[in-house]
Amino acid sequence: MTTITIPKNKRDELINKFQGYFEQELDMELGQFDGEFLLDFIIKYTGPVFYNQGLADAQTIIERKTQDIADEIYEIEMIENQ
Repeated sequence: MTTITIPKNKRDELINKFQGYFEQELDMELGQFDGEFLLDFIIKYTGPVFYNQGLADAQTIIERKTQDIADEIYEIEMIENQ
């Protein structure tokens, strides 16, 4: 199983965005400590959903590109003389 890890600078950026949202939209102060717990919660419960969707999207692209390659190979096949 893959663990979702986020670099510290991105974690800090996200926590800062949470703090701004809480202050502007909810009129609440979100401290650094609580922001870290909130981010960990979001990663734990929603991270796998987004991660799996990303994998599914990548798989769809790979399948489409593979079909394109197969179609192009078919187009350049030579007709066999009977």
